[in-house]
Amino acid sequence: MKKFSYQATDVNGKTIRGQEMAEDYQDLQQKLKERNLYITRYRDLGANDAVDVKYKFKTKEVSFISRQLASMTSAGLSLVRALYILQEQQTKPKAKRVLLDIYEEVQKGKSFSEVLESKPGVFPDLFVSMVAAGESSGTLDQILVRVSDHFANSNKTNNKIKSAMVYPIILLVLALAVIVLMFTMILPTFADMMDPEDLTPLSKAMMEFSDSLINYWYIYLIVIFAIVMAFWVGRRTPAIKLKMDELLLKIPKVGKLICTVYTGRFARNMSNLYAAGLQMVDCIEKSISVLGNSYVTKRFEEVVDNIKLGESMSKAVEKTGIFEGMFTSIIYVGEESGTLDTILAKAADYYEEEGDTAITKLVGMLEPVMIIIMGVAIGLVLAAIFPMLYGGMTTAS
Repeated sequence: MKKFSYQATDVNGKTIRGQEMAEDYQDLQQKLKERNLYITRYRDLGANDAVDVKYKFKTKEVSFISRQLASMTSAGLSLVRALYILQEQQTKPKAKRVLLDIYEEVQKGKSFSEVLESKPGVFPDLFVSMVAAGESSGTLDQILVRVSDHFANSNKTNNKIKSAMVYPIILLVLALAVIVLMFTMILPTFADMMDPEDLTPLSKAMMEFSDSLINYWYIYLIVIFAIVMAFWVGRRTPAIKLKMDELLLKIPKVGKLICTVYTGRFARNMSNLYAAGLQMVDCIEKSISVLGNSYVTKRFEEVVDNIKLGESMSKAVEKTGIFEGMFTSIIYVGEESGTLDTILAKAADYYEEEGDTAITKLVGMLEPVMIIIMGVAIGLVLAAIFPMLYGGMTTAS
């Protein structure tokens, strides 16, 4: 397969320029002719390198792509034509080459989901699963609308979290800057005025810390770097990550808020996948994997096994103790009424709203912690300085 640049005219005599993948000139000519374009000039750009391009579409991009494909296929365009228009509109070179390769593979006769599965990591697994379900049921355009809404909401939530984290991060940086400034510049200034024998134990301890911060600052940087690296390695070691994820859910207040967020995401994914026609077990496995918590994933392996043995989903989920009782009751009602996808969608609306509130509370809890840390540091410095000043005034009098 080669890439060609071309100049062509349409039926109205308008000049069109672009690029196209084709086996040879005859293939290129045939493809353009199908679009009522007639070549006047072309150039061989060489072999297609799109297959080797590594690109991961962001949540916002997946939502846009889903919405565009849904709109075009609903309007009567073929999937091949829709993919061609989509890659033509793409401005990012790597993304354009990936979409161009997908278009070429689908044009050869492969299914859209088959091509997506051959490119792991390019699109989210949920997107690939939904496309496969849409193709098998013949409702790809409707499924793509659901996918677009899902990823649009995910992007909205991610943006909320990022926005909410801005102030705590600024506050943390400011607190660290104030602490370093006090211990490296302010405290030593007062210490130079005093006789070491007049210092209280607290003052001496603060002065020793100040000296170490000034003279051995690189040790502190090494320790901080080591802690960060240990955390990074731990998150990539399955056994350690499993324990860390479990502890995260057991932190007072914080664990409950995180479980609320997980409930909303799980309900939304389950609703979309089940409505698309996937089997219950597949829906659960894919919905849980999106949460990114290895402990929850591990616990839900038991859920899958129990469902395979004939147990109801509500009963199996209840045994994990991860989601609250009201949610498992909602699942039970959905199973009994045969409207699991609908009732899960309504539950997702509720828990996503609760999740937004939970995220706001979670971030809000960080702000007083930062202020307390800064207050304690300032208090220690003042407690160390005051005896110096008092001792100096006493000596002077």
